[in-house]
Amino acid sequence: MSRLVYSAITSLDGFVADEDGTFDWAAPDEEVHRFVNELERRVATYLYGRRMYEVMAFWEDPALSDDPEPVTRDYARIWQAAEKVVFSRTLTGVPTARTRLERDFDPEAVRRLKTEAAGPISVGGPELAAEAIRAGLVDEWHQLVTPVVVGAGRHWLPRGVRLDLELLEERRFAGGVVHLRYRRR
Repeated sequence: MSRLVYSAITSLDGFVADEDGTFDWAAPDEEVHRFVNELERRVATYLYGRRMYEVMAFWEDPALSDDPEPVTRDYARIWQAAEKVVFSRTLTGVPTARTRLERDFDPEAVRRLKTEAAGPISVGGPELAAEAIRAGLVDEWHQLVTPVVVGAGRHWLPRGVRLDLELLEERRFAGGVVHLRYRRR
């Protein structure tokens, strides 16, 4: 059975984007980016909502294979190699390879995917992750906390959900980012 993992880079106050929808404050430095690459390298399938997919589709750009930064080239290869499922009622198609479009989030279909996937499954974006969390599908959480407070915006976790978690790992980075890894008790 594959694990469903929810990972996010957040502000100290728990937001993935500020109230203007920007997240430039969350851009990882090289050390954090290498760490994220290692986390993502094992992912077999990404689950996205429309907004997160539209952000992540950037990594399909063939020009990234010539990017001067090795961590950028590496992440592009990692992302391009994985399967992707996009849940959207508004998209009419998906321009990226290894990607399929689903109209509705079906928890039972995700449960089946967890039994069939060749590796971990990543759920991306706070709205889709909220659905997966509420359905009891998320097995593991990775939070990369950046040393910034943005005050308001899109929160990384859904309101009104209580879960007891166990801390599995923590790591501090030179730039002040802290990685926290949890699983359900």
